[in-house]
Amino acid sequence: MTGAGMMDCKKALVEAEGDFARAQEIIREKGKLVAAKRADRETTEGAVKVRVEGNKAIIICLGCETDFVSQNSEFQALANAIADAAIKCFPEDVEALKACKTASGETVEDAISQQTGKSGEKHTLAFYRKVEAPYVSQYVHAINGKLGAIVAFNKVVPEELGKGVAMQVVSMNPVSVSAADCPADVVEKERQVAVEKTKEEQIQKAVDAALKKAGINPAHCDSEDHIESNTAKGWLTPEQAQQAREIKVKVAAEKAANLPEQMIQNIANGRVQKFFKECTLEEQEYQMGDGKVSVKDAIAAVDKEAKVIAFHRFSLTDD
Repeated sequence: MTGAGMMDCKKALVEAEGDFARAQEIIREKGKLVAAKRADRETTEGAVKVRVEGNKAIIICLGCETDFVSQNSEFQALANAIADAAIKCFPEDVEALKACKTASGETVEDAISQQTGKSGEKHTLAFYRKVEAPYVSQYVHAINGKLGAIVAFNKVVPEELGKGVAMQVVSMNPVSVSAADCPADVVEKERQVAVEKTKEEQIQKAVDAALKKAGINPAHCDSEDHIESNTAKGWLTPEQAQQAREIKVKVAAEKAANLPEQMIQNIANGRVQKFFKECTLEEQEYQMGDGKVSVKDAIAAVDKEAKVIAFHRFSLTDD
């Protein structure tokens, strides 16, 4: 009736004095107790499931602690039951999904608690998203079932193309559909990194040029450790080593104070554009095609009016 172990059932029946209904409650309570005790554990394993019905789709991840449990048939059955409940109820968020009922009549939250009690491992509803669109494609990695995606299109596209784009999302992990909808905080962070990297490069170029002018190989003094080791090897004289230190400090300070701002911004803008090309879905090189074309162009080659309007991806394997 509960799927719990024989000894757990026996103990529950003894505690309930033979009352089957109360014994079931005790087993459920035990599941919640195990969950509470293991609340601080990490759930780095699990199963990703997707469902597509008509113009609706969901993606969920049921997490657990070990790969052994994630491969268990009961765990997989629970993950599938949650995915079925999600596409049927189509709730707004994870908390709402927890209140949805599975086909067996229990809530998703209770079902997870019971499975936690049976396995002795923390289980958690790690991820849930939904989309509704004229056409939705999906893909879950067939080998381990630990990463998947759902992709929404503005119109119906051939199944092969839809699956290919979903596979692209799974494999290439884009940050957004396009540059236009890339999160502002992500763009700003990339811009700051680009500016700092550009400044560092310009300063380093000036330092290297000054070292070469002084007859010192820049590769021999790119760090203090290298200066010391190369001096010990005889590749730098003590005088050159000291001169190199002085040049690095003086020239770096002078260049940093006189960096051409417009040039820095122009180079940084180029780097941000490169980021968009590599990290937004439309601009990425389409991995499922024969030629080197972007995802946007690959879609347009099939249907000029078609485009991706949203996607959701989840992976248990990303670093």
